[in-house]
Amino acid sequence: MFDSRELSAPVAAVKADHAPDAIVFDSERDFETLPPEQAEELGFAVDSLEPATYPSAWLPADAPTLLERYAGADFTVGMPGDGSVVWTRQTEPPVVLVKPRVQGSPESFVDFLLAEAFVELGLEIPEHFLDFFEDGYRDLDRAVSLDANSTYQIAAALYDGWVGLQTREVFATWPNDSPELAAAWQDAGDRLEGRVSGLPSAVARNETDFADATELACAAIKHAIELPAPFAALDTEAYLDHGPEYAIRWAEKTFDALTE
Repeated sequence: MFDSRELSAPVAAVKADHAPDAIVFDSERDFETLPPEQAEELGFAVDSLEPATYPSAWLPADAPTLLERYAGADFTVGMPGDGSVVWTRQTEPPVVLVKPRVQGSPESFVDFLLAEAFVELGLEIPEHFLDFFEDGYRDLDRAVSLDANSTYQIAAALYDGWVGLQTREVFATWPNDSPELAAAWQDAGDRLEGRVSGLPSAVARNETDFADATELACAAIKHAIELPAPFAALDTEAYLDHGPEYAIRWAEKTFDALTE
């Protein structure tokens, strides 16, 4: 199920700086969430497993089934929206998994995704948005006047944006320390920039729904791309400092304005 992955020299250097103990595997199968019986195969490659669990009281009554399973006692790795490279600290040492969907992507972009995972591991941030919002996820659910899956998507995006405010500080040092990774970071941002600037009109014309727009805007934060309203309010020191409380208040104000 899992094969060791060899890292390029620039990525290995980032790993050494931010997550030296992490081990990296290619996954034989693509996944959004690894079934527990497959995730537990990691136990043969690590020293120990300690599945994360979260109180059911943090979840709204209509929470998606996968989120309920993630909060429960099963050993769960990966959730929808996590992307092509996933990391977990539920193992000792921590593990980074590369999904087969990266095949066909430019090698430089895959290197960026791996380096990003190591930077995130080094930040000691929550592993998932549920651990970020905690019981505030119910407040976010009340603020977002959309279905449960859209609320999940927005929560994941808001967490991604908060993380991006931190990782981009590291990425900004790469032109001097790792020019190959810096170029990949810049190229990925360039590809997003035009789509992000057109988000307000795309939402107004119903070409993009609000959850998708939030996901795209928050993904752009790590690339230091200028965001349009109402997403620009997330690219702030206030969001970095106040995290989930700020995100919930942003959702309340944004959806109040959308329903006026």
